[in-house]
Amino acid sequence: EVQLVESGGGLVQAGGSLRLSCAASGFTFDDYAIGWFRQAPGKEREGVSCISRSDGSTYYQDSVKGRFTISSDNAKNTVYLQINILKPEDTAVYYCAAAPIPCLLIDDIVEYDYWGQGTQVTVSS
Repeated sequence: EVQLVESGGGLVQAGGSLRLSCAASGFTFDDYAIGWFRQAPGKEREGVSCISRSDGSTYYQDSVKGRFTISSDNAKNTVYLQINILKPEDTAVYYCAAAPIPCLLIDDIVEYDYWGQGTQVTVSS
């Protein structure tokens, strides 16, 4: 059974940090790119970061560059998203997803085959 399980969300004050985790199982993790998305109430889901498992290359949405860091632990089949200097506008449900092609080739959300259930991040001002 394919599973992506996010964890690490919570309620934090502005300026704080969180590390989100995405644990994968049931598929060949090394063959997939893992993306992080977020969806705030009333807004569309947006991609914030991606890591290609094949070469370790990483990509970030411009608005999160410098505050978000994506990384991967090969031994644990887990991808992390470190979020620093949290802002109220970061409040959203954060999802991870897996795509069978490198991040560079992903130009549509439909490229992602598997999705996690999401983890809530709430930032208070």
